[in-house]
Amino acid sequence: MEQNKHVVYILQCRDGSLYTGYTNNLQKRLEAHNAGRGAKYTKGRGPVRIVYHQRFPTKAEAMREEYRIKQLPRSHKQQLMKEAHDDPAVQLSGY
Repeated sequence: MEQNKHVVYILQCRDGSLYTGYTNNLQKRLEAHNAGRGAKYTKGRGPVRIVYHQRFPTKAEAMREEYRIKQLPRSHKQQLMKEAHDDPAVQLSGY
């Protein structure tokens, strides 16, 4: 079984809004969002781009983090995105 396959991500929509979600296949989920099938919220707001993602060993951990992030104000989400961008260990390229 693949380690850390559970991913929490933040998308930036074409209108500048942010969407937080969970997946176990980030590339496939991004393609679904951009095809208008990913989530009701992102439908019609595409194209979207990944601005943050974090991997977790279990679905339960990822779901807890997704919920936590969804409760944050936009400014805190932007801070998460900035920290991830500034951290060389976080790889957003390819998405």
